[in-house]
Amino acid sequence: MCDNDSMDDMIEYQLKSTQLSRRRFGAFTLGAGMASLLPAGAGAAWVEEGEVEIKTPDGAADACFVHPGEGRHPGVLMWPDIFGLRPAFRQMARRLAEAGYAVLVPNPFYRTKRAPTAPENPDFNDKPTRDALMALMGGLNPDTAVTDARAFVGWLDSQASVDRKRKMGTMGYCMSGPFTLRGAAALPDRIGAGASFHGGGLVTDKPDSPHLVIPKIKGQFLVAIASNDDQRQPEQKTVLREAFEKARVPAEVEVYAGALHGWCPPDSRVYNDEQAEKAWGRMLALFRTALAGHAAKAA
Repeated sequence: MCDNDSMDDMIEYQLKSTQLSRRRFGAFTLGAGMASLLPAGAGAAWVEEGEVEIKTPDGAADACFVHPGEGRHPGVLMWPDIFGLRPAFRQMARRLAEAGYAVLVPNPFYRTKRAPTAPENPDFNDKPTRDALMALMGGLNPDTAVTDARAFVGWLDSQASVDRKRKMGTMGYCMSGPFTLRGAAALPDRIGAGASFHGGGLVTDKPDSPHLVIPKIKGQFLVAIASNDDQRQPEQKTVLREAFEKARVPAEVEVYAGALHGWCPPDSRVYNDEQAEKAWGRMLALFRTALAGHAAKAA
């Protein structure tokens, strides 16, 4: 994952370059209003949803699990951003489950605190809020990302609603973008597709930079980059494209014009519905190709 300094700089950059009107921010209140921002697809499946607890080598992780009410389906591990497991990600998981996937959204900070791990409508301009969230993120590292990916994928494979004959997907936002790369590299025969949305620190100058694990990946990838992240680190897209190409990993690496860091979750202060829908559509297309049509090796 990205280090704290990289994430700190990126958040500062985001704060200085974005504004949101009170009227638009009001549209992101949780509950019924949010549901209207995430329309169900045609022929959406009836889904079941529940809170679960998963044993890991480091404790018990609280999580949300949503899956179609009938049948067996490809599993998807959906990592939240620094604001953690919350209604917005439960709604996103519900929407993905309606499209035919069994979706697990864990609390990435379970070692320290159960969800919710952020206040409602958190504001990084509020120093206590920012410091608390950065401290939570500071408890994570590349090793915890792999440990958790193994535990969560293993748990998904034990569920009756998950089709173990199909490969699994993983997706992450902001701080968890790198988790998708590390998980896919650690479980190359199980994870068939990954998607990173405005992922932070995918390319660094450190020996444990997430992009360096790409040669171990066997699945397909989508990397959706915010326009201001690209302005801040314009070489990142080229490094990623070259790394995927050299490893012969099919990947779509695209900068989303006008979309600011954090644009995908519907409760984000910089939510961009047009570009969020575009990114969601590209993810669905990837999952249809990489998960629904390819069998996985028996685990």
